[in-house]
Amino acid sequence: MRSDVQEQIISIIAREAVMAPADVQPDMTLEDLGLDSLGLVEMIFAIEETFDISVPFNANEPSQSEFDISSVGAIVNAVERMICGQKGEAFV
Repeated sequence: MRSDVQEQIISIIAREAVMAPADVQPDMTLEDLGLDSLGLVEMIFAIEETFDISVPFNANEPSQSEFDISSVGAIVNAVERMICGQKGEAFV
């Protein structure tokens, strides 16, 4: 599951950052990607729609959110945990 989720998230992030997916690395921050607050909100909506999840994210106070947006890798990990939690699976 990991590579599929990661590829989809990187594709979403790359689209919002107007970059090639190959240029998006797991250790990159949203600042590195040049994503502004509108791009961040669009990214969250796209992730929710793609994975049929509800991301616990407060656009007014992103730093106070339960959803870790500190890096691309953190976003991938958070989404994977949410997907596994919905299915009742343990995340390894």
